[in-house]
Amino acid sequence: MNYFKVLLKLTKKAYKKNEVPIAALIVYNNKVISKSYNKRHNHHDVLGHAEILAIKKASKKLRTWHLTGCDLYVTMEPCSMCKSVINEAKIDNVYYFLKNNKIKQFKTKYKYVDIKDNYIFKEKIQSFFKNKR
Repeated sequence: MNYFKVLLKLTKKAYKKNEVPIAALIVYNNKVISKSYNKRHNHHDVLGHAEILAIKKASKKLRTWHLTGCDLYVTMEPCSMCKSVINEAKIDNVYYFLKNNKIKQFKTKYKYVDIKDNYIFKEKIQSFFKNKR
């Protein structure tokens, strides 16, 4: 299958729907198992990036969020949010056709809250993973 043609068709669809024309597809065992395009604006969804939507579909189809053995094809280099999700999904390879030169200026400030009871959260997390092993 020609992945470029599939991506082109999806970007045209996104463009017609007034979405940023970025598309993604996931391949497993040389077969496309999921595909999507940006749906952020029409769905009012900050997570509506093509890569994330394709990952969600692939995870549902394979019944796991571990997408080892999968490759992602995307029309533009993923943003930092999508790169984090791709990494968490354990996707093997990402192939993209355009570089993303957009520089983000982050306005959100992260502040650590240090109180004496923080250990309770740590105990819960440790207990959860201890029970999983």
